[in-house]
Amino acid sequence: MIENPPPCPKCSCEYTYEMNALVVCPECGHEWVPADSRVEGGDATGERVVKDSVGNVLQDGDSVVVVKALKVKGSPSGIKAGTKVRGIRLVDGVDGHDIDCKIDGFGAMQLKSSVVKKA
Repeated sequence: MIENPPPCPKCSCEYTYEMNALVVCPECGHEWVPADSRVEGGDATGERVVKDSVGNVLQDGDSVVVVKALKVKGSPSGIKAGTKVRGIRLVDGVDGHDIDCKIDGFGAMQLKSSVVKKA
């Protein structure tokens, strides 16, 4: 738990709060992963560290399991918790979606690392 969460990088609001692994701004709704000393050390070498919902470091090609049910726009049924996803690819996505993958029955998708755990 972060003692004093950082201000929002988009709107500079100081009333941010922590929600799971993310920091959230109540004014603009921006969500981001707070800077960590271990992550900053990784950035100095040019590497980006992506962690799953329980803190395991993810890499390209890993298999992950979805930990909570997800709604999918345009689909009558969503992705159920426990769905296994193989061969992920880490990307710089939009709004925290940092995993690019293909899910059987749904096709290509982007997921947030906070909703998966390493298999």
